[in-house]
Amino acid sequence: MARGPVGQITRGTTGTNRLRRVDRWIARHVSLRRAADPLVVDLGYGASGVTALELYARLAATRPDVEVLGLEIDPARVARAREQLRLVRAGGTPFPPEARVSFARGGFEVPVPAGRRPAVVRAFNVLRQYDESDVEGAWASMAARLAPGGVLVEGTCDEIGRIATWVAVGPDAVPRTLTVSLRLAGLQHPSVAAERLPKALIHRNVPGERVHAFLVALDDEWHRAASVSPFGPVHRWRTALSALADSGWPVLERPRWRLGEVTVPWDAVAPT
Repeated sequence: MARGPVGQITRGTTGTNRLRRVDRWIARHVSLRRAADPLVVDLGYGASGVTALELYARLAATRPDVEVLGLEIDPARVARAREQLRLVRAGGTPFPPEARVSFARGGFEVPVPAGRRPAVVRAFNVLRQYDESDVEGAWASMAARLAPGGVLVEGTCDEIGRIATWVAVGPDAVPRTLTVSLRLAGLQHPSVAAERLPKALIHRNVPGERVHAFLVALDDEWHRAASVSPFGPVHRWRTALSALADSGWPVLERPRWRLGEVTVPWDAVAPT
């Protein structure tokens, strides 16, 4: 007997422009830029196909030949997204009518036609409703579908996209990095990201765990950098991250600090 999609239907709280932070990170990622076949999967896009359309629009600036496949378990959501796509094709939306976007039914098994393997799988706000014990299996299932050199980007964000975190997972299902991305204007403390950590870490923000130590150290440096606040929040963030690196934290991707991001190797925050 044929198996159905693997996974549970998400709450479907899709929001326009909600995933802009992770989208711009993917747009610059080597897995997309060097992909022989720039196929990107938006897995669990929710009640509206808008996130897949936005993903295409952002990635096409880097890879004009990018193709986005939106996958959802709920057949009604697939039908709704295809109706949205018909409006796009008719020129009735801000998205380009020729957008290389399609929608199909699927889950963690990541069904892709013609034996293709995606360069990127983005699974955002999907695993929040699962148990922590389910994460490893979900990662393995999705990562197994990646092209060599591909990346699974799994994470979560708040309802309006001002707080986001994600894990980059390789084709071997081994996590590589954790990224925290924040809107710096009006930021009180970076540890606000704790409530939006990926499922693999959200229950680990307690004393004795690496991710807790990381967020405490990040808060401490942010508060110490208050003296440079008159120069703006970006300068304050860069000052805080420089101090964090000087203290021994392996902070990566320095050019992206200006965007309110901080990335660290997974082993720096992995559950103990």
